[in-house]
Amino acid sequence: MTTRSPEDISGLLVAWSKGDETALNDLIPLVYEDLHGIARRHLKRLSPGDIPSSGTLAHEAYLKLVHTRGIRCRNRAHFFALCSQMIRRILVDHARKRRYTKRGGGQVQVPLDEALLGTRARGVDVEALDDALTSLAKIDPRKGRVVELRFFGGLSVEETAEVLEISEETVTRDWRVAKTWLFRELAG
Repeated sequence: MTTRSPEDISGLLVAWSKGDETALNDLIPLVYEDLHGIARRHLKRLSPGDIPSSGTLAHEAYLKLVHTRGIRCRNRAHFFALCSQMIRRILVDHARKRRYTKRGGGQVQVPLDEALLGTRARGVDVEALDDALTSLAKIDPRKGRVVELRFFGGLSVEETAEVLEISEETVTRDWRVAKTWLFRELAG
């Protein structure tokens, strides 16, 4: 099996963005391990319990990609940001279904790690975090995207800057402000 370069992956992303259905089928085997890694990062933040496996999340994200039309991915980082967003939504949907099924019992908890809060980890309800990020995105969409890309997508400052087409300094500043805002919002 030959290793494909980021340029090959970007070429497949461009072809898929233009409507080439076979490009996605060629792309997924090349990026599956990365997709699985994104799912593992999301799951690492959850408390043990009735949660899907990283493989299940990666497969559900793939199915969403297959059924989605008109997505424009500029590059590999942009694609993984999109995948991370899909996985976050899958987890939030799963938490909502679980809560409704149990009528409020045993909500899924997400520890906000030191990278997000700059303090020791603490558990936060997945839905509360999603609501807080939605509120932040309404106030400042760019800061909401920075958190989503950095915290959930695992993108570096450089990759986040590339996806959002802003400077690395702006990403760093937005990241710092967003962490403070989220901490206050989630602390209640």
